[in-house]
Amino acid sequence: MKKALIASMAAVAALSPLSGQTTLPPAKIDISSLPPQANIIDNVVVPVPSEIFGVLDKLGKPAWAEVLRRNKDSKISSDQAQIALQLGTVIAEGFIAVEAQDAAEVKKIGTSVRKLAKAIAVEKAVIDRAKAITDNADKKDWPGVRKELDGALKDVKKAMTELENDSLAHLVSVGGWLRGTEALTQVLGGKNFDKSGAELLHQPVLIDYFDKRLKDMPKKFKSNSVVTDVEKGVLEIRPLIGIENGDQISEKSVKEVGDITGRLIKTINSK
Repeated sequence: MKKALIASMAAVAALSPLSGQTTLPPAKIDISSLPPQANIIDNVVVPVPSEIFGVLDKLGKPAWAEVLRRNKDSKISSDQAQIALQLGTVIAEGFIAVEAQDAAEVKKIGTSVRKLAKAIAVEKAVIDRAKAITDNADKKDWPGVRKELDGALKDVKKAMTELENDSLAHLVSVGGWLRGTEALTQVLGGKNFDKSGAELLHQPVLIDYFDKRLKDMPKKFKSNSVVTDVEKGVLEIRPLIGIENGDQISEKSVKEVGDITGRLIKTINSK
């Protein structure tokens, strides 16, 4: 998340959303083959959320309505770092709501995106996007909603960069990645566990990138308890998804990643 959200998964960038099958990520990603919307920051491939969900579409028909976390119109935190993390999680939730084809929830999320963006002084960047999200949800134009959510994320991060606040932009990315990863574990876990699908979690380079960005945060953010918890949680996840020697990610590891990301999402959304 100029790393675009989600957050998201370096392994996914190696998979074509147009392919009929999920394949294991290659040892080296051919950057020239990536779709134009993928972002490459410090040689790290960061696909936008729509690419990730394009791949997940090929895993079958997950019960997205059960994965969706209903949006609550609660009081917004006064802490900028926490707001940025929340904004990332909300945008990621928007993509899940699209998968669930829940128009009412998509519209609520569009409103939340605008409110959170206003709280960190980048509302102007998402006014048009928020309206387009609502309009497309009314028409049940799900590809259109996806496109606007991708655009909202990009516009927010660009606005933050223009305000010379790259740290908040990185936190938006981390928040989105955490929620996207949690959703992925919910889709892949339990009776739906599939070894090939679990390889979508194999993203050591990306998680190292997030770790570095969190470590390099200015003191005013690093002293924030929520940011500190997130930084520790990312380190907990690293050995679970950074397997080597050709080993595969186990069902147990998928569950553990889901537990950690779920815990962190609760912390991010605490008041």
